[in-house]
Amino acid sequence: MLSKKTKYGIKALVYLAKQENRAPVQISVISQSENISRKFLESILLTLRKNGVLGSKKGKGGGYYLLKDPKNIPMTDVMRLLEGPIAMVPCVSLNFYEKCDDCPDENACAVHKIMLKVRDNTLEIFRNTTLADLSN
Repeated sequence: MLSKKTKYGIKALVYLAKQENRAPVQISVISQSENISRKFLESILLTLRKNGVLGSKKGKGGGYYLLKDPKNIPMTDVMRLLEGPIAMVPCVSLNFYEKCDDCPDENACAVHKIMLKVRDNTLEIFRNTTLADLSN
């Protein structure tokens, strides 16, 4: 299941992507518009800023803004930053692989086989969807 952190992060990014001229937007404006707790949103936007998706400006006219064009922000990046591994089980993860303790042979494991398909199809969708796609 998608966490609220990721859901709200995507909503905030889409809101910022829809802004003309990419001017900074105050957290309170995004929070009110998208019905997200301001405190929770601050944490999410800080994560996105620390990882190079957003920039921020302090003072009058300040707020958060996208550092890249929305068409250059794939959902794989957003999902991994906010949600963590895309794979549902660690034995099929590309970036966070771990062998399962209870599995003697991954190649014979039915769960492993189906989760590879789930991972590959999920990655296909996320790789081929950008923030621009969601904001149009």
